[in-house]
Amino acid sequence: MNLRALVSVTGKPGLFKLIGQNKGGFILESLDEKKVKSTVNLSTTKMATLEDITIYGEEEEIRLLDVFEAIKAAGSETPDVKADGNALRNFFREVAPGHDESRVYSSDIKKIVSWYNIIKELPLFEEEAPAPIQ
Repeated sequence: MNLRALVSVTGKPGLFKLIGQNKGGFILESLDEKKVKSTVNLSTTKMATLEDITIYGEEEEIRLLDVFEAIKAAGSETPDVKADGNALRNFFREVAPGHDESRVYSSDIKKIVSWYNIIKELPLFEEEAPAPIQ
């Protein structure tokens, strides 16, 4: 799974692909069907690559990529993001065993499921991840 160029932007729904940089900031393209391009300035906006996001675990943090891989390996349908908290929590117990249930909220699980549903159709989803940048 090659998700290096995919980012989440604080305050904006959905996911974005980092496509470039200019003097005003980073140029992003939304991953929805509209493919809207926008520029974000890092001095006013927080941005996180999916590769760097982790989830609270009981022992140690769990990488988001590992959760996506577990969902993919399970091969089952993801629950609807509008499902009740118990259904989402039960699904997440299967794909992210050892997550800290007191610090991972239903809203976090909904976001992860919706992100997975966005990226599973992308060609990047099947690509091999490049070696880490040293």
